[in-house]
Amino acid sequence: MRFNRSDIANLGYFLAIERHRNFRLAGLELGISTSALSHAMRGLEERLGVRLLNRTNRSVTLTVAGEELLANIAEPFRRIDNAVDVLNRFRASPAGRIRLNVLDQAATHLLAPVMPVFLDRYPDAEIDLSVTNSLVDVVDGGFDAGIRYGGTVPEDMIAQRLSADIRWVVAGSPAYLDRFGTPAHPEDLLSHRCIQIKLGDERIYRWEFDRGAETLELSVPGAITIDDGETAVAMARHGAALIYAAQPGIADLVARGELRIVLDDWASMGPGMHIYYPSRRQLPVPLRLLIDLIRELAPLGL
Repeated sequence: MRFNRSDIANLGYFLAIERHRNFRLAGLELGISTSALSHAMRGLEERLGVRLLNRTNRSVTLTVAGEELLANIAEPFRRIDNAVDVLNRFRASPAGRIRLNVLDQAATHLLAPVMPVFLDRYPDAEIDLSVTNSLVDVVDGGFDAGIRYGGTVPEDMIAQRLSADIRWVVAGSPAYLDRFGTPAHPEDLLSHRCIQIKLGDERIYRWEFDRGAETLELSVPGAITIDDGETAVAMARHGAALIYAAQPGIADLVARGELRIVLDDWASMGPGMHIYYPSRRQLPVPLRLLIDLIRELAPLGL
């Protein structure tokens, strides 16, 4: 049989479904509805005369015929994608849409400062930003890359540093400290109100402290548990409790006197922010340019 133009497009759809094993996520990547994608696949299967996909309510898998088709078209399509991406580098203004999954702190303190320059330099590039502190599989989620602190980047990803290491401090509002006193030692926190930090994997974070050769980890008390850093900072600023935070994220509030750092000599250093992406995927030009710009401007140091 001879392939027509729509069949070629549908083969690209087939590859997206194979990557995500999910029609909804593949549709998000392709910019088409789930129903339109399903209709296109059924049409392709009818024209080919074989079933390519096993569909259930919970999963999508390839049939034996689908596996055979994948083995024969994956590499040619990858080469086409790479060729188009190479041509994009010759454009006066590189174009393309990139999807990023990032921490709230990364969005506020790393991306926000560079966005005006990025948009001025590359007006044809687009960024689709998902801000969450939950641990998300960027491949399954249809993202081009994610940004997390270095210690939480999945091991099977390529990672590039985007910031200097981060200093973590305890801080409270003047009103809170006037009312409840200033802790002189980390163990004093056991009699204070603290904001509990919920990690992306649902664990409650144990506050870490370092002073010379001494190290401590504490399960601090607190009636408030939050998985969003910006909300936690707002709670602390209004005097609800003490917060454990990345110092760059509260520097402006400290400078204005709205928060005070305590236990400064016990501050702990942690890995800086890193961007990560699958090793098997060609890096889109706009994403490469964004990485270069963040490293150039270094809003959180480098």
